[in-house]
Amino acid sequence: MDVDVKPWDVIVIGAGAAGLMCAAVAGQRGLRVLVLERANKPGKKILMSGGGRCNFTNLYVEPGNFLSDNPHFCKSALSRYSQWDFIELVNKHGVAYHEKTLGQLFCDNSSRDILDMLLAEAEQVGVVLKAGCDIRAVEYEGSFRVVTTHGEFRAASLVVACGGLSVPTLGGSDFGYRLAQQFGHSLIPLRPALVPFTFSDGFKLLSEKLSGLSVPVRVSAGGQSFLENMLFTHRGLSGPAVLQISSYWREGHMVQIDLLPDIDARQWLLELKAEQPKALLRTLLSQQLPRKLVLELEAMWWLQQAEKPLAEWSDKQLLAVAEQMQCWELKPSGTEGYRTAEVTLGGVDTGEVSSKTMESQRQPGLYFVGEVLDVTGHLGGFNFQWAWASGVAAGQSV
Repeated sequence: MDVDVKPWDVIVIGAGAAGLMCAAVAGQRGLRVLVLERANKPGKKILMSGGGRCNFTNLYVEPGNFLSDNPHFCKSALSRYSQWDFIELVNKHGVAYHEKTLGQLFCDNSSRDILDMLLAEAEQVGVVLKAGCDIRAVEYEGSFRVVTTHGEFRAASLVVACGGLSVPTLGGSDFGYRLAQQFGHSLIPLRPALVPFTFSDGFKLLSEKLSGLSVPVRVSAGGQSFLENMLFTHRGLSGPAVLQISSYWREGHMVQIDLLPDIDARQWLLELKAEQPKALLRTLLSQQLPRKLVLELEAMWWLQQAEKPLAEWSDKQLLAVAEQMQCWELKPSGTEGYRTAEVTLGGVDTGEVSSKTMESQRQPGLYFVGEVLDVTGHLGGFNFQWAWASGVAAGQSV
């Protein structure tokens, strides 16, 4: 047990992306910073992110890439610490990286490079990290008193950077939300985001048959659309397009899938009928989509005559096929939940937090950064950029 006589300036709860960034920046200001991490090692979510290569930011960060009840909240921090600032830090440490697609930046080697960079930045300025440290109680008595399995610690400032409910096997929990409520904060309702869909109707059988097949589509729900790959799974649908739209979908609602997002299917089919009247619809569709998918779609009412030459299809029938191909409506039964969700949507109400400093407006000296706040990025490095930006904002203010 530690006997901590001299108070710390700052205690950061959570050694993830936002917590380590905040600690390093605060340490650079000459403050005594202690980071408490419940897991046995820091940065577990960093290490598993991006398939082990960490999609650490995006070249095209805009406020529109983030969901929040207050869409303006993220603007200040993102503008003051941009993707270019983080890229400069990555370059300074000699971390090799590449752009994958859509501005997404990944490590060439391993996510470990980003974690090692953050730990080096923190260690260089004397930040102390205690892993395997469970917090039993937090109280405010003129300063913050944090009771842990490693002893009691005090500090003038407390930063909550312990993430959300996503991926509980890597440490996801509701601790940050409970702590916020303890100090009078309200929460925007929580739900899993960037998460695969599950199905319990007839579509589940189709998805099982096509499991592992990936196709580029446009998926729409809740007034938003994403044009990326969709992956069929044994339980439903995944892939970047589906993960993206899951943040906008609500239970009981439909999603619309455009299987031919790059063409006008109505015009295309009518032109093909005129130009290739003897061709089979099945053959032509297989030029645009995987044949395995086309054969499965034949079982549906709108493709049951796919063996007929186009000349034998009426224009009305072809237009009905085009409509189905470009607006295939499906109703997910749910999602895979927090077990596989990349992030938690909702969180600490940003109306009660300073957008400039991340400090609570309910409790002086209390700060919230990263996923625990009601700011959720799109897939593609945006949640990491929010972690960096909010961490820096708090680190400059504590």
